[in-house]
Amino acid sequence: MSNRSNNEEMVVTPWEVKGDIDYMKLIKQFGTQFITPELRKRLASYSNGEEHMFLRRGLYFSHRDLDWILDMYDKGNKFALYTGRGPSGKTHIGHLVAWHLTKFLQDIFDTELYFQITDDEKFLFKEHLGLDETIQLGYDNALDVIAIGFDPKKTYLIHDVRDIDLLYHTALRVAKKVTYSTVRAVFGFRNDSNIGQIFFPAIEAVPAFLPSLVHKRKVPVLIPSAIDQDPFWRVTRDIAHKLGFYKPAALQGMFLPGLLEGGKMSSSIEDSAIFTTDTPKAAKKKIMRAFTGGRVSVAEQRKLGGNPEICTVFQYFKYLFEPDDRKLEQIANECRSGARLCGECKLELADRVGKFLIEHQERREKAKDIIDEFSSDKIREKLRG
Repeated sequence: MSNRSNNEEMVVTPWEVKGDIDYMKLIKQFGTQFITPELRKRLASYSNGEEHMFLRRGLYFSHRDLDWILDMYDKGNKFALYTGRGPSGKTHIGHLVAWHLTKFLQDIFDTELYFQITDDEKFLFKEHLGLDETIQLGYDNALDVIAIGFDPKKTYLIHDVRDIDLLYHTALRVAKKVTYSTVRAVFGFRNDSNIGQIFFPAIEAVPAFLPSLVHKRKVPVLIPSAIDQDPFWRVTRDIAHKLGFYKPAALQGMFLPGLLEGGKMSSSIEDSAIFTTDTPKAAKKKIMRAFTGGRVSVAEQRKLGGNPEICTVFQYFKYLFEPDDRKLEQIANECRSGARLCGECKLELADRVGKFLIEHQERREKAKDIIDEFSSDKIREKLRG
């Protein structure tokens, strides 16, 4: 369960991911649990045996208290979902992975989703971004969230700066229970970290508690996200009971690799990412330059075959663009045998990505007309009620 090797030391924090990612090592380092086949089967039982391909393929591999939250659900205690986006740039395809799984969970459990857009975080942690810029990026990213197809009646978009009135009261309660030594140990803050960064984890914790405040009872919460966000949930879980809330559960996934050799897809590295606003032509250009597991020549590829395990193109099929497991295995076997060349694979992926972008961008444009339906004003109304 390791990303392709690039001989660089692994670094995984909420703000930086680089190096050769060893996911089993992260489980031990973060203190999470591996999602067992039995737990995957149990989760699939709520959707008539349908197992989401991210779980089936082990792309979502780690959890905190997933079994507990399913126990609560079986007892009639419906849970809420919480995930989010830090708007540091345009949305890329890698961001959509957690959102697709979140929509699947919303559909099968018919539950609320509290979606936090942390425009304040990106202002505080990205030196090159101004506050007005992160606020605008938050609106722009929200269109991609809506384009996924979440239920507008049960989905609330929380933009931190605009909606601070929903967060600040509880954030203060969180902050009072968390020491500087804790956040320094968990997040690696230094003496030159600005004080906004040090306070921010309190803001990130609040949506895990908002459902309880809205419904005026303790509500379990499940957080689907990439595993780099786990430090936030460790701090949140440590103080939840002290404030009268359940510890949030978490479902954690791998990173979609970038198109270049090494590392995850990044908004700050243009050629590493396919953005949701890219034209099919621009996306194809990036894919045709992508790092693969192929050989240096066609003759060598035919003779020795390629390595799909380190190939970014194959990973895109695996994550999003080939839902049929048998067809995915066929692609892998043809690569290994030399029957399939990298150029053929790239063209096939470019065609699928192009079609996806056209459809997504149509939904994204329609999202502009319905964005108010996802307003956090619905939370305010419930809190007043």
